[in-house]
Amino acid sequence: MLKVVRSWIDRYFSDEEAVVLFLMLGFGLIFVVLWGDIMAPVIASIILAFVLQGLVTYLCLKGVNKAVAVYLSFTIFIGIVIAFIFLLLPLVWGQLSSLVQDSPNIFSNLKTYIFALQEQYPALVSIQEMDDLYQKVTSEVASFGQWLLSQSIESFPVVITVLIYFIVVPILVFFFVKDKEQILSSIAGILPKNRVLMTRVWDEMNVQFANYVRGKVVEIVVVGGCTYIGFIFMGLNYGALLAILVGLSVVIPYIGAVLVTIPVMMIALFQFGLQEEFYYVMLVFLVIQLIDGNVLVPLLFSEVVNLHPVVIIISVLFFGGVWGVWGVFFAIPLATLVKAVFSAWPRQYPSP
Repeated sequence: MLKVVRSWIDRYFSDEEAVVLFLMLGFGLIFVVLWGDIMAPVIASIILAFVLQGLVTYLCLKGVNKAVAVYLSFTIFIGIVIAFIFLLLPLVWGQLSSLVQDSPNIFSNLKTYIFALQEQYPALVSIQEMDDLYQKVTSEVASFGQWLLSQSIESFPVVITVLIYFIVVPILVFFFVKDKEQILSSIAGILPKNRVLMTRVWDEMNVQFANYVRGKVVEIVVVGGCTYIGFIFMGLNYGALLAILVGLSVVIPYIGAVLVTIPVMMIALFQFGLQEEFYYVMLVFLVIQLIDGNVLVPLLFSEVVNLHPVVIIISVLFFGGVWGVWGVFFAIPLATLVKAVFSAWPRQYPSP
């Protein structure tokens, strides 16, 4: 047994750089698990810096001075943040509060539809089971409503957290974009001089992360924007809130689209009933999902390494469990990182 273990170690860890990279990945995982929440503003800043770096690079290719490109990109970013705070956030908060107030009526109507379905198909599910499910759901919604009210009344810690994000994050984003080369040089200075393996993995993952983050941000904006326009055109209530949910659902491949269908269907059913307007809303939602999956995703992520759907779902579950929301967002690039490291890892096979 010891001989087998030693042979395996000699095969995969005979290279000094491979050992250093393995330790770095291990310490990185431990750091994220233990201090990921504390470092969330820094992580968010790095993500936004990746997005703005694409705009800076584009402006530089058009002949704009780099310093001017950095300040112009940052000005656009600040404008978007201000618009989000003063335009979108109050609208979404108002719709969320209204939805919580309307939730008893929504679930009451839903209960009526479900019981009518049960009467037509009694073998499908019992009335007692449906009533128990209804009681549990309404209880959870009531708890959420109380939490929402408590956040409105006792929101000082929340306000502090929000202020930290809206003050610290823009500052970090600015310096991450402005001093990108100096920061990367400083990090490279503490790494081993012989880093062929690290360089190979970094070069691949730098492209993968940048393409994924920028593409995902564009996808969220396009899908959310198109959904909002479609829902407003159809006269659906809570259009802004649902559009944000649909936009954010693209972060979770496959699973997100299924989960977000439930609130869209419930609100449309509550507002329109089983009338033609309900089916039009669901048709618009389905068309947007099909365009996203068959047109937008291949267009935006053509340079991202393809992964099997099973690998993607497992990655979402694993990294989401380890790292929460950030793990879900980065599930695909992290899975790609694992794949890149595994592919580039040096192996020494014994001589025959």
